[in-house]
Amino acid sequence: MKAAPAPTGPYGLMAEFDRPDDLVEATRRAYEHGYRMMEAYTPFPVDGLAEALGFRHNRIGAVVLIGGVAGGLGGFFMQWFSAVIHYPVDIGGRPFNSWPAFIPITFEMTVLFAALAAVVGMLGLNGLPRPHHPVFNVPRFALASRNRFFLCLQARDPLFDAEGTFRFLEESQPKAISVVPF
Repeated sequence: MKAAPAPTGPYGLMAEFDRPDDLVEATRRAYEHGYRMMEAYTPFPVDGLAEALGFRHNRIGAVVLIGGVAGGLGGFFMQWFSAVIHYPVDIGGRPFNSWPAFIPITFEMTVLFAALAAVVGMLGLNGLPRPHHPVFNVPRFALASRNRFFLCLQARDPLFDAEGTFRFLEESQPKAISVVPF
């Protein structure tokens, strides 16, 4: 099996801003201009940034629902199979498929699988675990956890052109623009 070729060229261009409002405005402009492969990094949650990046809905609810339904059905089926098919025992004349007795385990399996689906779904949808990201190659990115705001336009975006994207970012008047190497 052949290994995937190593990426060539930069990961993207990253603009650094002093204020969260400047970041949101630059992100909104980039989205309106047609950029879709972009990421924003802030030291605290910024109101309106997710919408500016183009996030309109969250898929984790559907993942949790599917996990909960699968867990509930699996828990019920497990009990039904053991009581009706695998090892039927006549206890006091009750029917083998005595579903009221299955409710507690079915509920617990629903909660368990929903919680596990939430954790695994959150990790998967966020692309985690990712021990190293190319933005860590930019020395100034250490300020993202303190007091700076960053917008990274990725090179894999169809609209990305190194010179054109650099000029586009300059129009937002960032504090600095950095090339993000792989």
